[in-house]
Amino acid sequence: MSIDIATPPRAARVATWTYFGLNGFAVGMWVVHIPNVERATGISHSTLGLLLLILGGAAFLGMQVAGPLADRVGQRRLVPAAGVLLGLSLFGPGLAQNWWTLGLALFVFGFGNGSLDVGMNSHAVVVERAYPRPIMAAFHAMWSIGGAFAALIGAATLKAGVPTAVSLSACGALCIAVSLYMSRYLIEADPPVEDETADAPAPTAPPSKKLVWQLGGLAFGLMLAEGVANDWAALQFRDVLGTSTSTAAYAYGAFAVAMTVGRFATDRVAAVIGPAAIVRYGAALAAIGLTTVIVIPWVPVALVGWALFGLGLSGGVPQLFTAAGNLDTKASGALMAKVVGLGYVGLLAGPALIGGLTHWVPLNVAFALPVILCVLTVIAAPVLRSRSRQPSEPANR
Repeated sequence: MSIDIATPPRAARVATWTYFGLNGFAVGMWVVHIPNVERATGISHSTLGLLLLILGGAAFLGMQVAGPLADRVGQRRLVPAAGVLLGLSLFGPGLAQNWWTLGLALFVFGFGNGSLDVGMNSHAVVVERAYPRPIMAAFHAMWSIGGAFAALIGAATLKAGVPTAVSLSACGALCIAVSLYMSRYLIEADPPVEDETADAPAPTAPPSKKLVWQLGGLAFGLMLAEGVANDWAALQFRDVLGTSTSTAAYAYGAFAVAMTVGRFATDRVAAVIGPAAIVRYGAALAAIGLTTVIVIPWVPVALVGWALFGLGLSGGVPQLFTAAGNLDTKASGALMAKVVGLGYVGLLAGPALIGGLTHWVPLNVAFALPVILCVLTVIAAPVLRSRSRQPSEPANR
C-alpha cells in the first residue's frame, strides 16, 4: 500500500494531532458546562442521565455510519466534515431551553463526536503507515491534552461569568474553522495499482470475524476499566478513604496524568517490544495498580495505585485500534468502527456496572471487575500477533 505524499506525512501527522486535540477539547468543554446546561433547561438529574444515554447511543451510531463511509469517500473528506458537524452541534446545548431541545442537541453532538472519533482514528492509521515506527498512542495523548485545556479554559470562563451559550458557540466556531483549515494537510491511502508485469504478492485473506470480535472485546475491557477510573477514582478516595473533596480530586489527577505521559511514551516502547507486549504488560501493570488501590487503604499508596492503573491502560487501546485499521486496508474504516464502537460501549458501561455492583458489595470490592478484565486481557493479548503490521518505506519526517 503506497501513500500519497504530495502533502508530507509530517504535516498530515500534525493535522491528525490537531483533530484529536480539538475533539478532546470539544468534549471537555461540554463536560465542564453540564451543570450550567442542566440548570438552564430546568431538568432533573435523572432526566439528564437519560439524555446522556441518548448522547452515547448517537455517538455509537455515528461510529457505525462513519466507518464504512470513510472507506467509500476517504478519510480526507470524512474527517473535516465530521469536525464541522461536531462544531455546529456545540451551538445546540448552550441554546437549549428544555429537555427535548437538549435531547436533540445531544443527539447531533453525539453523532458528530462518534463520526470524528472513527474518522480521525482511521486517518491516524493511514498516517502511521507512512512511518517506520508506531505513532498512534501520541494521537490519543493529544486527545487528553485537549481535554485538559478544556478544563482550564472552561473553569476560567465559568469564573468570569461568560454565558454557556457563548462559550460553547465559540468552541463550536473554533472546531469548524480548524477542521476546514487542517483538511488541506490530510492524506489518503492510494488504491493498489494492478501491474501484470510485476511480481505482485498474493492478496491477503480478509480478516476473520472472530479476530475482529477479539480485538473489540479487548477494547471493551480496557475502555471499561478507563471509564471506571474516570467516574469512580475521586469517589473512592472520598467515600472509602474518607478524604476531602479537594484531596479526592488528586486520585483522578494521578490516573489522568499517568495515562497522558504513558501515551506519549508508548510509541517508542511499542517499536521495540511490539503491540502484543504493550497490551499484555500494560494490562498486567493496570491490574497491579488497581489491586493496590483495593487492598491498601492509605492515601499515598492509593495515589501510586491509580497512577499505575493509568500508566498500564495508556498504551493498550491505541495498539488495538491500529491493529483493527490494518486488518484490511480496503475496509479499514468499517473494521475500526466495530472495534472503536465496542470500546466506547465499555467506556459507557463501566461506571454504570460499578454503580450497580455497589448495591451489593463495597466500592473497593466492585473494583474487582476491571481487575478481572485486565487479567483476561493479559491472557488474550497474543491475538495481536495473529496479523502483523506491515510498515511502509520510511517517510520524510
